[in-house]
Amino acid sequence: MKNLLSEVLKHEVYPAMGCTEPVAVAFAAATAGKLLKGKTTSVLVRTDPGTYKNGLAVAIPNTSGQKGNLLAAAVGAVARKPELGAELFKGLPPARLKEASALLKSGKAGIKVDYKKRGIYIAAEVAAGRDKALCVLEGSHNRVSLLKLNGRTIIKTGGPGKKAALPYKQALRKATFRDLFRAVEKIKPAELTYIRRGVDMNLAASREGLKLRKVGYYIEDLIKKGYLKRDILSDAKITAAAAADARMAGLSVPVMSSGESGNQGVVAVLVPWLVGKAFGVPEKRILRSIALSHLVNSYIKVFTGELAPICGCAVAAGVGASVAIVWQRSGADAKKTALAVNTVISDIGGMICDGAKSGCALKVASSADSAIRAAWMASNGEGITDAEGFVGNCAEATIKNISRISSLGMEKVDSIILDIMSRKRP
Repeated sequence: MKNLLSEVLKHEVYPAMGCTEPVAVAFAAATAGKLLKGKTTSVLVRTDPGTYKNGLAVAIPNTSGQKGNLLAAAVGAVARKPELGAELFKGLPPARLKEASALLKSGKAGIKVDYKKRGIYIAAEVAAGRDKALCVLEGSHNRVSLLKLNGRTIIKTGGPGKKAALPYKQALRKATFRDLFRAVEKIKPAELTYIRRGVDMNLAASREGLKLRKVGYYIEDLIKKGYLKRDILSDAKITAAAAADARMAGLSVPVMSSGESGNQGVVAVLVPWLVGKAFGVPEKRILRSIALSHLVNSYIKVFTGELAPICGCAVAAGVGASVAIVWQRSGADAKKTALAVNTVISDIGGMICDGAKSGCALKVASSADSAIRAAWMASNGEGITDAEGFVGNCAEATIKNISRISSLGMEKVDSIILDIMSRKRP
């Protein structure tokens, strides 16, 4: 595909405010609600296990720290602003929040998990009196596969199979790292500008996150108290973790996503940026490396899935960041790239996803650390080889191996985690 990078940037790299899954739930409810006249009287949402898990305990922006997919659904249903997309929670009027809270208190808002669904699936049914509208998202956080008003079909595009069949997704699945390297060489000036916008956006989120006494703050506190040295490893962990702190706390700050994930965007963008600046790499080359980071993140996720049982910040964004750093220093070196991929996945490939929450900043910090260590080793010709563990004989094989472990070996993980999480809730 001639414009693989352009397609990835278009579909998977965009500003997002708040955790991606509650935003998607709100978007589905808002899209359905937009079809209705009169006051919203009820909203019922069904989701796949991954979406349910990721939105169970994460704060929603502009709601004074309130959490969860159910609130997101109510906000979307009453606000009815699907045109805001991934920034739907931006500037949420207090009157709309009050209306959403009243809907929750009335017992007319509900959410259920559909354990049979795999991949992204969100069905939101919104009512206003006798009128009902249904919006179904499948295969992507913003892809409407079905839209109905009072039983009449308005949009029907098919299920996730068609999403997987999109040309750029097919191209990614068939691609090699050599193809990804070539795509980066064809980057357009406007795309470099867009990527730089993402850097500025994520750095701004990090600055806000440092004002919170959370993960990024306390890593920096270790430096201030003399227990850690200030170096590129600590700076990357602080900066990335603080940006994730801001997102997971529900601060009203956007980040540039990667692979349709905000936290993955934090790792994919900020880690190569900070390392490149520390090593004196020309800015244009750093921005190209971030484009590669986005590509690698998306490439891995076509195999592992959008919402895998393993942490995407580890096996996708962490790998993308590490490959980007190697490319900054060594260019399109297949051997060194494979070493970086193998080393990150061997290091943190077993990190499980137990939903979006403040603890994600810990995983972001670990991913940043692993990405830099692996890249430095790989740049010097060292790293994990195919003689060890589940590592393959090339980068592509290792990624397919971890995908197999995730999809087949960890098949029951999501349901067990969800059961544990659900038992803790009143």
